[in-house]
Amino acid sequence: MAVPKRKLSKSRKRLRRGHDKATVIPAQACPRCSSPKLPHRVCPTCGYYRGKKMVEVEDA
Repeated sequence: MAVPKRKLSKSRKRLRRGHDKATVIPAQACPRCSSPKLPHRVCPTCGYYRGKKMVEVEDA
């Protein structure tokens, strides 16, 4: 098994891992009420998903 000859410095390790980060999920417009929502999730404003009422939403 390969063993490193010297300890990898923090800066070299962080340079290599610079692209390993979480990506931002873009919000989509709800087709029913046009408010922004995450894809494949129930709309928090109107409570609909794929044209069906899934959640009862209270008016604030």
